[in-house]
Amino acid sequence: MTDALAAGSAPGAATKTELRRHYRRRRQQLLPRVEIRLQQQLQTLLQGLRNQGRIGPGGGRIGLYWPLAGEADLRPALSGMADLELALPAVSDGRLEYRPWKPGDALQPDACGIPAPTAAALPADALALLLIPALAIDRRGIRLGYGGGWYDRLRSQQAWRRPAALGVLPAGCCTEALPRDPWDIPLDGWLSEEGCHWRQPLP
Repeated sequence: MTDALAAGSAPGAATKTELRRHYRRRRQQLLPRVEIRLQQQLQTLLQGLRNQGRIGPGGGRIGLYWPLAGEADLRPALSGMADLELALPAVSDGRLEYRPWKPGDALQPDACGIPAPTAAALPADALALLLIPALAIDRRGIRLGYGGGWYDRLRSQQAWRRPAALGVLPAGCCTEALPRDPWDIPLDGWLSEEGCHWRQPLP
């Protein structure tokens, strides 16, 4: 872990609102320097999972995200991996779902105004890996997001705990401990320019 709050604040001393401001700025500062390496680490991860048969033909889909300003763009990492099946999240009727997607498909704004596919929602068992943007993450896998709670509500369903879930962020946004609310569902690890860090080995 590389950041215990830039000012050295004790864990839990800052509110989530303050932490979001801090890590939004920090991510914005760090990402331009590390984004290409982060994409390269994703390629390494995907190649390994494909070799294991977890993704690709006979495996599950990869749940990406459509990058907003300040988020790592993972799409360049997919170059040369046309055999992978993909999905993008969409908010509809008050819930988050994943829909099948491939580069070039038409997208329309979802309920949050984020580009999303228009196809029908996929079941949890169609996905093998969820890549989730994060402002920060701690050793326990607690993710600091934007506060909407969409991913936590989705993963509060047992079926949606089965796909492995990784936060995506610069290594400088990883920290020792973040405040945890009762509804926070830990992620299985994180992906940064330093590599993929699993909290526990994949089954």
